[in-house]
Amino acid sequence: MKKIILLTGASAGIGKATAELLMKQGCIVYGVSRSGCELQNDVLSKGKIIPIKMDVNNENDIRNILKQIIETYGQIDAVIANAGNGICGSVEETNIEEVRYQFETNFFGVVKTINACLPIFRSQGFGKIITVSSLAGIIPIPFQTFYSSVKAALMLYMNGLSIEVKPFGIQCCTILPGDTKTGFTAARKYSFASQNEKSPYLKRMKKSVSQMEKDEQNGMSAYAVAKPIVRQVMNKRMHTFYVTGIMNQVYYHLFNVLPTNFRLWIIAKIYG
Repeated sequence: MKKIILLTGASAGIGKATAELLMKQGCIVYGVSRSGCELQNDVLSKGKIIPIKMDVNNENDIRNILKQIIETYGQIDAVIANAGNGICGSVEETNIEEVRYQFETNFFGVVKTINACLPIFRSQGFGKIITVSSLAGIIPIPFQTFYSSVKAALMLYMNGLSIEVKPFGIQCCTILPGDTKTGFTAARKYSFASQNEKSPYLKRMKKSVSQMEKDEQNGMSAYAVAKPIVRQVMNKRMHTFYVTGIMNQVYYHLFNVLPTNFRLWIIAKIYG
């Protein structure tokens, strides 16, 4: 039986790559995004991508799409919460509304999407939940502190959720990509105050963001990140979390064993 997948942030980057690879595996992918994506059919596998225009912060829209999926296919096998955005600026120069902007899609949109799926998964007795966090949730990036914070919050949320829903046959997996070459770099926003030429942080912020953008544009491809996501969907058992890329796995393990002061000193040398 074909797997039925709900995938947010499907119009570009990691989401688009994931949707295409799942389609080639014969899955029916409901590709959700605010801008919409392309209807696609794979002749060999009979998989397809069904484009859906939706904002993950609209709970009624999420419920309506899930209702449509259940009425059409009778089940949903997995939800992949991938939609996200990024904001730059010093902590001091990021106002509370800009912080809310960072958390709205990256965290609350994820929670709303997953909460809408949970009653269906419990009723079925199975379901997979995959979220796309970031290595930045482990390794804090200065001047993108709120992005790192929301990705860290997402990981802890998923860890707690996995304990709560395991008795219902529901599996949870958090994907942690490192630097990835996508349109996310160009779409990154700046807090309003951080762009003031008189900002005491301006020079260091520009250096930090410039280094991050360079790393991203020399990073993994979206398809390299999408492949392990697809494996989680297709395999019987998922990892609780998965760091993409061998070097990123090395960074992850090193960061967990080095003394805090030393690892923060290294980050400051690179980005600070």
